[in-house]
Amino acid sequence: MDQNSDDFQDFLHHLSDNALQSLRHADGIARATGSAYVGTEHLLFGILAQESSLGAKILKQNGVTLEKARLAMNLNANKVNLMTNLGAKGLSEAAKLTLKMSWEVAQEYAQELCGTEHIVYSILSQKNASATILLRNMNVRVEDMLSELEQLLNKQSYDSTDEVGTTRRKKGKKTLLDQFSTDLTAQAKSGKLDPVIGREMQIRRLVTILNRRTKNNPVLIGEPGVGKTAIVEGVAQRIVADDVPDALIDKRIVILDLAAMIAGTKYRGEFEDRLKKVMKELENDSRTIVFIDEIHQLVGAGSAEGSMDAGNILKPALARGKIQMIGATTTAEYTKHIEKDAAL
Repeated sequence: MDQNSDDFQDFLHHLSDNALQSLRHADGIARATGSAYVGTEHLLFGILAQESSLGAKILKQNGVTLEKARLAMNLNANKVNLMTNLGAKGLSEAAKLTLKMSWEVAQEYAQELCGTEHIVYSILSQKNASATILLRNMNVRVEDMLSELEQLLNKQSYDSTDEVGTTRRKKGKKTLLDQFSTDLTAQAKSGKLDPVIGREMQIRRLVTILNRRTKNNPVLIGEPGVGKTAIVEGVAQRIVADDVPDALIDKRIVILDLAAMIAGTKYRGEFEDRLKKVMKELENDSRTIVFIDEIHQLVGAGSAEGSMDAGNILKPALARGKIQMIGATTTAEYTKHIEKDAAL
């Protein structure tokens, strides 16, 4: 991948913000240290300098920090902190291969943007790369980190770009919402849902609320097992049968799986990032009504890692009327978590 080629310029447009900034930082470090090329070690420094990036978090999780890497290469701190515009230095062959591989990895995991985590993965995949040798000299278990990162990408391919909102739908690929939800209207259309008996009044009431222009986010309250989900399934069946007001005919209802969204989150703020991306997708998809069972779990979800209460992510979108949602919870949990929160 030649730096002056059209392919390289096109590649830059597919970099996440953190990845692009890390590449610029790498170029600045190469200039400051008098290197003839931007090598993989400079790419590593560039990623570490973007502390909010997923790549930097993964490295830090394995004991690799900017300061430790600087000491390992005996670099002056002022040089490491220098950043210039991209383009001053050419790329070494190893760096070219790394960036080419990182873009291929991103595409393999259905991403339209290449993130710092993909670059780290590509670096670690090259045993003889300068950055990999540097990490080994720092007593880093490269194979273990590569295995950990590979597992992360395999399990969380839908969540692998670093910035909120950078995961975009790829033709023929699932969105993050698709990954964590079940389409009830699709199930109703294919006859997979059982008929709902004895809930006509509740279904009609729910349809009426959903058809409102404002205050159209109902919450179903009842003890476990009384059939809250069945009521929502009944609405989905009515949508498929066109037995709803015109405003709801083209709608679809999906169940968001909170447990799956929380499961596997390892890094601080990772669950919140997932939820923000789902909210963004919902804001851009006016057809979709999202159903969240046990919605009280969102209040405090993710806070164990010291990060933002997930409930606060929902409030702005609900307040703006950008998304439409159905919640379900018990009387006790509603009183404890939701009723006292005026915003919710």
